[in-house]
Amino acid sequence: MATSPENTPNHNPQEIEDAKNSASKKSGLPWFRVSFFILVCGLVIAMQGPLPRKIWRKIISIQKQETVTSTKLDKPKPPVVTPAPPEPATPLPVTPLRGQPISSQADIRKMSRGFDLETKVNFIKGAAASEERLKDKSYMASYELNVTVPEAITTMADLQKVNSKLAELLPGLEEMLTSAEVSPFFSQLYENKAKRMKSNLTKLNELMTRHNFYDCETMLNLKHPSSGRRVLLVQSEMDVVTDGSDGDRLPTMPAKIVNSTHYQPMTSYGWKKRGTTPNPLIAGWRKRIKNAEIELAESSATDERKKWLEMRVKKIEREIEDMQERSYLIADYDPFIVMPINMILDKSDAYAGQVGDYAVVVYQGTLYPCIVGDAGPRFKVGEASLRMAKQLNSSATSYSRPVSDLTVTYIVFPKSADPSGPPNYEKWRESCESLLAEIGGLGDGVELYTWENTLSNEFNTQ
Repeated sequence: MATSPENTPNHNPQEIEDAKNSASKKSGLPWFRVSFFILVCGLVIAMQGPLPRKIWRKIISIQKQETVTSTKLDKPKPPVVTPAPPEPATPLPVTPLRGQPISSQADIRKMSRGFDLETKVNFIKGAAASEERLKDKSYMASYELNVTVPEAITTMADLQKVNSKLAELLPGLEEMLTSAEVSPFFSQLYENKAKRMKSNLTKLNELMTRHNFYDCETMLNLKHPSSGRRVLLVQSEMDVVTDGSDGDRLPTMPAKIVNSTHYQPMTSYGWKKRGTTPNPLIAGWRKRIKNAEIELAESSATDERKKWLEMRVKKIEREIEDMQERSYLIADYDPFIVMPINMILDKSDAYAGQVGDYAVVVYQGTLYPCIVGDAGPRFKVGEASLRMAKQLNSSATSYSRPVSDLTVTYIVFPKSADPSGPPNYEKWRESCESLLAEIGGLGDGVELYTWENTLSNEFNTQ
């Protein structure tokens, strides 16, 4: 291929231009008509190239958009009429939202936390703009949250929709369900959820999620007709608890736990300390006191901040005294479940699960013996220790629940607690088996799960 002068190395551009002018002057051809002909041909060829086709497609696209927009403006769709939500199973008081501003820094659709958000704009013919701009109601938004409160299920047929093997595992339950009563704690649970949601009504990003609102299928008071044994049956999901400490059984813990500002060293179930090894979390608690004292000494600390720090130091000192005298369950190693604190504190209800009461968790054909080991928030149920959670789902962590569906059955035996002491899993298993025998026993070939003791030492009673 020949090399054009423009591509020849070290070629002078001025020489190229002079050569073109010289050739033009020497030629006798009708250059104007030839140039015009070449120009026309070039335009024809160029129109077939990719750039004009892109421009042409863009023009057509814009025309189509304008046509669609015009159609929408000329023929608006009728407004969508959404049917009113059904009446809640348990009527709850409604608090109207008036004059409470919602942050303008976020898209409320992205803050909806799992509930459907319907939006609608209404334009109403009014008076002069100078008048309307002075009226609050001329430019306002109303916000209404509709939440349907669920109804507790009470029959074996309904229970088996979420735990299909329940009747097979515990045949005595079906007879007990014929006289089942919905526990008052079920309505309390959803009333507490409602109170929490109303307190956060304008904070859309802090509202309880749909998942966490509907975390309980039922709570039933059951009583065996022959033995008279009472049972609290809870159908729920399972969230994870990771609290607890015991220097006697676990003298050291990871630094991230010792220094954590969230980890709780105590569980509601505890007993008098039997050894001399200090609780491993005391060091972290003393570090908190030291940090608070440093801040108290700073001149920049406000009086309000100092007052809070002084109260915090006193609280931490009391907790250190408690850890020096008592031992607790350890969620990573001990299998236990959690009940709402309002139930734990209620001494008048004969069916209320109390700390230390024996319990059985039923999931996917297996029955796991345990105890009620801790108290949780008033607005949620379905919590268990990390040891229990990992047994149900090996992927469970402190940030990942083992079971999200309402397929976990909790059988709690009220007033069954023995004197507190270090966990004795074999004793727990024997006690649960005896209690189950009082409500019809286990199904054919069914056995309780046997927990392995992973903290074997002189202070375990196994």
